[in-house]
Amino acid sequence: MSSLYYRPICSIDPSRPSGALSLAGGWVWFSQVEVLSRTAPPQIIPAADLPEEVKIRLTVPRAPLAGLDLTRPNLMGILNVTPDSFSDGGLFDTPEAALARAQMMVSEGADILDIGGESTRPGADYIAPEVEITRTAPVIAAIRAGSTVPISIDTRKAPVAAAALAAGADLVNDVYAFCHDPELAAVTAQSGAPVCLMHAQGDPEVMQEHPEYENVLLDVYDFLAARIAVAEAAGIARTRILVDPGIGFGKSQDHNLALLHRISLFHALGCGVLLGVSRKGFIGRIGQAPAPRDRAPGSIAVALAAVAQGVQVLRVHDIKETKQALALWQAVSGEGGQHDA
Repeated sequence: MSSLYYRPICSIDPSRPSGALSLAGGWVWFSQVEVLSRTAPPQIIPAADLPEEVKIRLTVPRAPLAGLDLTRPNLMGILNVTPDSFSDGGLFDTPEAALARAQMMVSEGADILDIGGESTRPGADYIAPEVEITRTAPVIAAIRAGSTVPISIDTRKAPVAAAALAAGADLVNDVYAFCHDPELAAVTAQSGAPVCLMHAQGDPEVMQEHPEYENVLLDVYDFLAARIAVAEAAGIARTRILVDPGIGFGKSQDHNLALLHRISLFHALGCGVLLGVSRKGFIGRIGQAPAPRDRAPGSIAVALAAVAQGVQVLRVHDIKETKQALALWQAVSGEGGQHDA
């Protein structure tokens, strides 16, 4: 029998019907579910008809993670201390510039900072762990010395994560979900830190060369389910895991849009969901903004659409602008809770 996949059809309408279920203990509710299969057309069923295990995964409140309250939207500020990242490469690759940028994002309302020392943009070159450590660990230590803001290390390498955690990082953000360096699972588990597991197809050097999927939504879901199992086997509880569908990482524009259209499916994994679309290429193509710095409006539009599907963490460059947009979206939608970072 083919596996079935259950996607909550989300709403934030104040006129919530009796019997509707809260999604992951957050701001979104659902009373219907789209049932997906690789062998049959989608079907819509009442939420009451969900298998009990699926219902629990979809509704159980997500536990706090790395200082983040996952019952509301959170903003993860991007800080690339690299010379070649696609949007901000070379802007913050000195410790002084990086620290100043970190302080600015915290003042603007960032809930967590994501520090990266290796560009994973399409076509980027591999960076040795020693170089990546030199770029990231001192910046993390400097931020931690002056602030209690949660810090994430964006890396796929165990030695880099170990150095970052020792310097004060709180979360490991692995864009290859323990596939690039299996030792990273043990490092993360032993530290007690939570992790974000992201889907990517291919290494950065080649990942945008003709990416192919049988069914991108279900293929990414199955990959993340398998990587969660690897993390749990290493000793990382599901409550310490975020998942990220990896927009733009080995995916065409159509793949990206298919994932975004049904991103609420990933809540059925029982983890918080993180989304990183800020300033990415497909936003520039659809929004006619060739320069990454001009893509904030399109990035915010996609972010708000994701929040409407219950996504708990938005990884963004433009903290102040996204926070303002989120506050207004919440006010006019009647969602109620305010983003009070």
